[in-house]
Amino acid sequence: MWQSISYYTALGFEALIGVFGIRLYEEPRYAVIDRVGDRIEIRRYAPRLAAQVELPTAGEGGRNEAFRLLFSYIAGANRAAAPADSKIAMTSPVYVREPERIAMTTPVQTQDAVGVRMRFFLPARFTRETAPEPTDLSVHIVTVPEETIAVLRFSGSGDDIMERQAALVAGLAGSQWEPVGSAYALFYDAPFTLPFLRRNEAAVVVTALNSD
Repeated sequence: MWQSISYYTALGFEALIGVFGIRLYEEPRYAVIDRVGDRIEIRRYAPRLAAQVELPTAGEGGRNEAFRLLFSYIAGANRAAAPADSKIAMTSPVYVREPERIAMTTPVQTQDAVGVRMRFFLPARFTRETAPEPTDLSVHIVTVPEETIAVLRFSGSGDDIMERQAALVAGLAGSQWEPVGSAYALFYDAPFTLPFLRRNEAAVVVTALNSD
């Protein structure tokens, strides 16, 4: 009982200060290895664990349901080996990928069967062996491999994410970095954060072109 009270008290406090863009959430570590122009950052991430949901429904309805399932998982809808691990701290960013609706640089990896894919990255203290097992079959624990991604950061509501993704891909043209697959979104703040204080990112996995 006290663990639940403490957990939700912490979430409430994080939500309160999150209105003003203050983030206490753990984020996956990365190294910035390059920049393209003055807006695009090239990052290298180590492998990391995530709880993932894929639903056939796209749009706001699909996103809301995916978020509900993932939040339920971190809030205790899991089979943790130890009671202290059943409540998992919220982390950022939240990864969201929906069906591609813009022209992309080849090769393109399509995911026609998926309306929305959402991930909550797990705190670094968890391994594949110690991560609590979800009780809902819609939630899966996945290992995201090491990858290099290009990101374009912006503020606001995030409703213009498709345009930002297009701008990211266009901005990589002529650089040494080529997109691999389709772009996606990274959201670092809750919807009630003041829009001008929000941190959003359009992102895409990239590979370095052969310089020979």
